[in-house]
Amino acid sequence: MPPSHSIEVEVKFDVAPGLPAPDLSGLVADGSAGQPETFLLEATYFDTPGTLLAKNRMTLRRRTGGTDAGWHLKRPSTVPSGRRETALGFDEVGHEEVPQALREQVLAVIRSEPLVPVATITTDRTVTTVHDAHGVALAEFCEDLVSAESLLPGGSVNRWAEWEFELVGESAPEAAAKLLKRARRILQDAGASPASSVSKLARAIGTQPHDDLIRALPKKATALGLVQFDLAAHRDALLTWDPIARENGDDAVHQMRVATRKIRSILMSYPGVIAPEAAAPVAEELRLLAEVLGDARDREVRLAANEHLLASEDAPADLVAALIDDERAQHERALKSMRFALSTPRYLQMLDDLDRLIDAPIPGHAASREAREVASQAVGEAYARMIKARKRLRKFSPWSPEWVEQLHTIRKRAKALRYTAESAEPLRRRSLERAGTEAKKVQTHLGVFQDTVINRAHLASLAADTSLSREALFVLGRMDAREEARGRRAVKKYRRSQ
Repeated sequence: MPPSHSIEVEVKFDVAPGLPAPDLSGLVADGSAGQPETFLLEATYFDTPGTLLAKNRMTLRRRTGGTDAGWHLKRPSTVPSGRRETALGFDEVGHEEVPQALREQVLAVIRSEPLVPVATITTDRTVTTVHDAHGVALAEFCEDLVSAESLLPGGSVNRWAEWEFELVGESAPEAAAKLLKRARRILQDAGASPASSVSKLARAIGTQPHDDLIRALPKKATALGLVQFDLAAHRDALLTWDPIARENGDDAVHQMRVATRKIRSILMSYPGVIAPEAAAPVAEELRLLAEVLGDARDREVRLAANEHLLASEDAPADLVAALIDDERAQHERALKSMRFALSTPRYLQMLDDLDRLIDAPIPGHAASREAREVASQAVGEAYARMIKARKRLRKFSPWSPEWVEQLHTIRKRAKALRYTAESAEPLRRRSLERAGTEAKKVQTHLGVFQDTVINRAHLASLAADTSLSREALFVLGRMDAREEARGRRAVKKYRRSQ
């Protein structure tokens, strides 16, 4: 059975041992609170000897007891107060070794480091379920008495009490936020205080999440400071999306490719800030990584486009097989290749090299220049390249192959300009922000057009297949006409935006 995935949304509180829990039956209008149930939970937490997982807001544990015994990996989520949880039962993977499926999810963080036991935590837990007026479970309130032993050198034993209030089921975001707000108020009125630690493990081993990023650049930041800031932000985004991309999570491959391209764009747009002998090899590896991610992403986009086009057609089975079944198989192969690439020593070495560019860069000749000056120059040069590509478009006949290819060049120049302008956002220069906004519009409209160009070429290749039925060829013609019209609308929007 494959791993299960969920978003855990909870709030935690420190309490004095023995503090009476409040009555939660009135938390929801006409709601109720179930009878408390007690469990003994015993968990062993795994991390690297240097606690890289804990420092990156991740926990990996093997737990017995309760209703969800097994292996659990928790990592950050974009949902407020939420964490993404991946779980595997013991029946599938056993008790002894960290499951390979979970190890792969943290590979970009731990890299070549081993995973070893770092703490054991025993929890006496009393659970009360909160229901709505219809008896549907909305949340679980947990009263925990915790005993934790750190297995790290110099570790100790700690004991404390805490409360957790965790949402269950699928409430609407607005309703869930209101429920959490009411729960916080009731529990704090009862004597609880916001948790002093982000997790039981962090409290057990004394490790809090690190925050290497400088959240605000000084007014007189150097070019090197700006580049380090941007590289760190996009490096963190890359590491965040890596495990979700491996799962083929929604939009994850796309976001990981964007992070990859933005890092490379920074290295290419500020060539004199970091010494080229250090930056160029990383930029080349990022280019190759973007290609691998791009294959999976492009097939994902094509599959979605095919599904959309077929939704309004009475398509024969042979065309559905060619456009959907075959494309899904190709997409799965692309994902398999991507997962392999993300597990190679070459990829992990690139991440190590990127870390060194951020933490201990070799300064280039422009490293000490003022960030605003260097950023303005980089954005100006990127803008000039886009304008030059626009002017060159006039040399070609509209809708000719050369004209279409030049639109693709304009789109790529606009994307480069957008990324360069976005790299200067910490400087808060309106002129640079306006350039980025303009570039985004160009990239968006011409991106839609390029999608139709690629998809029409694919449809044409299918039409050349002599084994397809006449009905399939007829539908292909209709689909091609719709894509052509969509592309022309996108070009019209692009022209209006100039």
